[in-house]
Amino acid sequence: MSLPLDILMFAALIAAILIGYPVSFVLAGTATAFAALGWATGQLDPNLLGALGQRAFGLLTNDVLIAIPLFVFMGVVLEKSRIAEDLLETMGRLFGPMRGGLGVSVVLVGALLAASTGIVGATVVAMGLIALPTMVRNGYDPKLASGIVCTSGTLGQIIPPSTLLIILSDVMSNAYQQAQYREGKFTIETLSVGQVFAAALLPGLTLVAVYIVYLLARAAFSPGAAPPLAAAGERPGPRAVLRAVVPPVVLIVAVLGSILGGVATPSEAAAVGAVGALLLAAARQPGGSRLILAGAVALGLLAVLAGLVPVRLQRSDAGLAEWLVGAVLTGLVLIGGLAVAAAVRRAARAGILTPVVTSTMTVTAMIFATILTASIFSLVFRGLGGDLRVESVIEAMPGGPQGALVFVMALIFVLGFFLDFVEISVIVLPVVAPLLILMGHDPMWLSVLIAVNLQTSFLTPPFGFSLFYLRGAAPKEITTGQIYRGVMPFIALQIVGMALLWLFPAVATTLPAMLF
Repeated sequence: MSLPLDILMFAALIAAILIGYPVSFVLAGTATAFAALGWATGQLDPNLLGALGQRAFGLLTNDVLIAIPLFVFMGVVLEKSRIAEDLLETMGRLFGPMRGGLGVSVVLVGALLAASTGIVGATVVAMGLIALPTMVRNGYDPKLASGIVCTSGTLGQIIPPSTLLIILSDVMSNAYQQAQYREGKFTIETLSVGQVFAAALLPGLTLVAVYIVYLLARAAFSPGAAPPLAAAGERPGPRAVLRAVVPPVVLIVAVLGSILGGVATPSEAAAVGAVGALLLAAARQPGGSRLILAGAVALGLLAVLAGLVPVRLQRSDAGLAEWLVGAVLTGLVLIGGLAVAAAVRRAARAGILTPVVTSTMTVTAMIFATILTASIFSLVFRGLGGDLRVESVIEAMPGGPQGALVFVMALIFVLGFFLDFVEISVIVLPVVAPLLILMGHDPMWLSVLIAVNLQTSFLTPPFGFSLFYLRGAAPKEITTGQIYRGVMPFIALQIVGMALLWLFPAVATTLPAMLF
């Protein structure tokens, strides 16, 4: 008995990825081949492919996804500006004298970089180049040190802002709407990026706490695995700590605060983050920083005043006060514009601008190409009846809604060994998420639970991206086997984090309920 085409299609996708072909080409090629095969065998209606143009246009005009290149730009600028190095050095000297302290400092720096960059590769490479050699020289178990760096780098996917949460919010919002349509509702609710960001914040910090507790326990029961820093040097004072911590924290507050406070949309907040990161990078370059500082202050005042005192000079009843306020706001715009221009010029002279723009274009193109081709794949997969097959399997799971959710989470976990989070989000979730929501699972809680699961895909061999990033940045004495074995305990901690979120849903639902 021959296998159905939908099953063969998914198996062909996994096989082609394992061979090593680029994911975007694999998705598009597999979809094209099986669309032709389905058409030839009468299992696929060719008229269905007419929706491809609509899907491509919908991707290009999606307001939510516009934030992705801006957040990527922000992260790459911060990577090139050596903020990560200062954070690691300062935190290492602060926590180094305690057992496991250097590992704790790496986790905390990973959390700060996650909330200010959201790029896994940049964080893992930076800490692999700086923190990993220091831990190994100080006597840390190479496997533990590798696991710490890999896992801390993945926090950029669960702590907002992150590209994973942006893509996930769009996919889960569509799934939520489909579930409501199938229930026969006429008033449709949606999920916003701000709600998903708020829901993921506390679970992300919970994972940070779980990592730290594990490191301290490991250092207590096995002192040789994580000894104190032998040559920690003088502990940094409050001023040095503030100088290292305040810049990324200010950026975090500006970006996340504007989204969670309802002041700006994710795209607007991403633009704020991109400009703020550029100003921070320019301020660290040699030369006067007064104009940069004045521009940052001017732009901050502009954001506050524009919200508190909106000016409508085109109105016929605009008086002297409105014109004065308008003049002040115009002056702030000029100062901010001059500062941004100076920042761009200084970044270009320092050789930062070209690699930043190149990296931003590369990462953005990779993400959007994967989303587009995965959309093509999912359309053909649905045309072959794959979505109905998956739904029938989920509905047949024992244990009702809880059993179905366990099956889906296990499926996503296993697929994470082979597929990237983008492919899983765009191919698998549109099929399974509406059914899970129909079964009664809260869409906000479900989004965060899936996000933690997808974060784990960066750690699971053989295709965990964090493992690849660290392999490229780690010293030669760190073997690939040590990296793979080092992440195993942290994969177990990810499962612990998912279990805590499952048992205590309020961790994900409380903050969105308060803010929205």
